[in-house]
Amino acid sequence: MKKVGFFRSIHFKFVLIYVLLIFVAMQIIGVYFVGELEENLVGNFTKSIKGHVNLLTYSIGEEMEKERGEEDPTLEEAIDAILKDRDNSSNDISEVQVIDTRSRRVIGTSAQGNQDIVGKKTTEVLIKNTLTFGKEDSDIFRDKGRRLWVLSTPVEANEEVIGAVYVIAEMENIFEQMDEINSIFMTGTAIALVITAILGILLARTITRPMSDMRKQALVMAKGNFSRKVRVYGDDEIGQLAVTFNNLTKKLQESQSSTEGERRKLSSVLANMTDGVISTDRRGRVNLINEPAAQLLNVSSETVMNQPIIEVLGLEEEYKFEDLLEERESIILDYSKKNRPFVLRGNFSVIQKETGFVNGLITVLHDITEQEKIESERREFVANVSHELRTPLTTMRSYLEALAEGAWKDEEIAPSFLSVTQNETERMIRLVNDLLQLSKMDSKDYRLKTGWVNFNKFYDHIIDRFEMTKNDDITFKRDLPKEAYFVDIDEDKITQVLYNVISNSLKYSPEGGQVTFRVRASDGFIIVSITDQGVGIPKNVIDKIFDRFYRVDKARARNLGGTGLGLAIAKEMVVAHGGKIWAESVDGKGTTVFFTLPYEQEEEDDWS
Repeated sequence: MKKVGFFRSIHFKFVLIYVLLIFVAMQIIGVYFVGELEENLVGNFTKSIKGHVNLLTYSIGEEMEKERGEEDPTLEEAIDAILKDRDNSSNDISEVQVIDTRSRRVIGTSAQGNQDIVGKKTTEVLIKNTLTFGKEDSDIFRDKGRRLWVLSTPVEANEEVIGAVYVIAEMENIFEQMDEINSIFMTGTAIALVITAILGILLARTITRPMSDMRKQALVMAKGNFSRKVRVYGDDEIGQLAVTFNNLTKKLQESQSSTEGERRKLSSVLANMTDGVISTDRRGRVNLINEPAAQLLNVSSETVMNQPIIEVLGLEEEYKFEDLLEERESIILDYSKKNRPFVLRGNFSVIQKETGFVNGLITVLHDITEQEKIESERREFVANVSHELRTPLTTMRSYLEALAEGAWKDEEIAPSFLSVTQNETERMIRLVNDLLQLSKMDSKDYRLKTGWVNFNKFYDHIIDRFEMTKNDDITFKRDLPKEAYFVDIDEDKITQVLYNVISNSLKYSPEGGQVTFRVRASDGFIIVSITDQGVGIPKNVIDKIFDRFYRVDKARARNLGGTGLGLAIAKEMVVAHGGKIWAESVDGKGTTVFFTLPYEQEEEDDWS
């Protein structure tokens, strides 16, 4: 995780908030304090000036009301004398003017440099308002950058306004004092803020240090390390939070260990399952697939991740994901190709919370190709057995019914009917015996009674037995090696294999045909072959002749007395010996049946 910058850290924010709170508080206090102080100083200033003016107004009023004789000074002189005495009364008053009501002329001024206004009419608005309305009026204005306070006060006698006193006082000293006080206050505020910032940093460290430690612990926990503990600095709320955080770490460690153990168990179960398992999210996209499922579907785990399950299973044309969520029965997935059957069965289970919210879908795939193949073979086997038994039974029933109806009295027909019935009975017996033979070989308890045999002599003896019973128009050709091949076989079973194969060759050999017998050795096996010159077998069915009840020409095979199980029995017996059997044929020219038996060269050397 990227490191947090200082100016974005909670440490800086805490100090900044602390300092801003103090600064705002100091500003509010300062504004109130300065406002109140300014109001108080101005009030005291105006009160002081008004006190002086009231005394001055009283004295001027007496002079203006006084009757004057020849020896008395003029009004202007008397006013001038009063104003000169006022010069020592207040240093803040810069000028005092006295105005007569009747003439509205200035009759005196305390400013020595402004004596030329005496005797002139006044132009000041405040004075005119006072003379007109008899009320006191004041105002503040600036003159050359200095603040001045002016006061116009009426001079009354017998409740009549006989004049006005116009006072000009300098207020700059008050504001200079205010500036000094503001400067002192700002300096104090700055010092307080510096001290506050230092204290804030120290205080913030006591809070942010455990928080920073918890942040580091959280980062370490995110990487899977639960061994680190948060240091507890006290018993306050942060200390309790640190203790709680350590307890949480311990529980997370236990939970993580338990989850990891369960995950490993689940991974082991999924990895060792023979069935395929696919898991999806709530949108139907694959988020887990085990190796057997990937192999069954012939895909890689990486390519199907996040792919829709219906596309992975090839069901997009028949189903939607919502259909699979509601599916309660198994779905058969047929991926069979030509000459390659491949069938899967899919079972679906919904992952659902107690609230009913669907989290996903679990799909379990079973390979039922062999089951389907066995089931198909079973159905075909039952059908074939039923068919093979029905034909002779139907024939026997017909002949027996004829005999029962009186045909037994006919000396010419009765023997023929009985002969057919006997032949069909023997055919059914052979069929049942062959079925019993196959059943025994399919049994798990089936055991071969093997022994070492010189196969060349053994094979030659079997050929001799057939040569004594064959038709004269069929010839045998033996291509057997002189050296002896000793093999470990069950003589009865291999005799039956040779009997079944040679019997077929003789049945399908034409008049004047030849049957050739060969043996050769190759890579630890002997290869035995019987070749006839019959009609041959089409290439598209040659691999099926070893299936049970399969016949190339069914009508002819039944006429020849075959059960359709001879080559199937031969295959089972050869496979039981560790060999294999197959056929090669050219249509119209003949067929060769091959089978192999394992043998060891060392054994042959010992016998020789």
